[in-house]
This record gives sequence, C-alpha cells and structure tokens, in this order.
Amino acid sequence: MAIKLILLKSGEDIISDVTEMVVTNEITEENRVIGYYLKKPCIVKMKDFSPEKLETENENAKGAKINLVLYPWIPLSKDLNVPIPSDWVVTLTEPIDKLVLMYKKDVLDYNKNDQSTNSDEQPSTDNQD
Repeated sequence: MAIKLILLKSGEDIISDVTEMVVTNEITEENRVIGYYLKKPCIVKMKDFSPEKLETENENAKGAKINLVLYPWIPLSKDLNVPIPSDWVVTLTEPIDKLVLMYKKDVLDYNKNDQSTNSDEQPSTDNQD
C-alpha cells in the first residue's frame, strides 16, 4: 500500500492509502489493474489559494505556506476501503510531504493512541428541545 494523491474524472483531488485491484488472465497469466481500493479516502482542498500568492511566496521563501483541508470522501459510508474503477482515475501522484504527514496524523492514526475511549461508556446526551 502507498499513500497517493489521485485526480478523478470528476475533478476531485483525493488522498488515500491505495491498493491496486488486479485480475489475472488465465491464459496469458498477465495481471491487469481494473481499479483501486482507497483506504480512508479524503478530498484535499487548498484554503485561501491563489496562483499569484503561491508564486510570490515561492520567490520570497523556500517553503511556501499552503493551507490544506481534508474532508472525508463519501462521508456517510461505513466502508473504510472504497473500491473505484481505474477508468475514473485520471492520474496518481506522490503527494507533498506536508500532505502525507497531515493525512497520516489526522486520518490514519486518528484515535489509535486514545486511551480515554471506553466502549462501556455511554455518550452524554443533552435533551434540551
């Protein structure tokens, strides 16, 4: 598995841990990618982005500040691994380091080290209607 930035036909930029969906031809024994499994896919949006601002910051400093926001892709699905056919993928690329770290920390590692979560505890409800 590898974390990739994916551009879809719909124009959405998705970051996800990607695994290929492969079929093998029984006669030739060749593998063919027919799609991908996306683990915890998120839409990537750049907040307050303008090409002029990015060019100016690149000229003035080595590390341009890019504000990134991640949103769950298909947020109402129970599935953590979402299949997508290969004909919907325009391209797969390596994301910038800042985006990979953000995705790992905020999505993949979310709640992994949270010791305070107890399955026996009931969530508090506020019934003020």
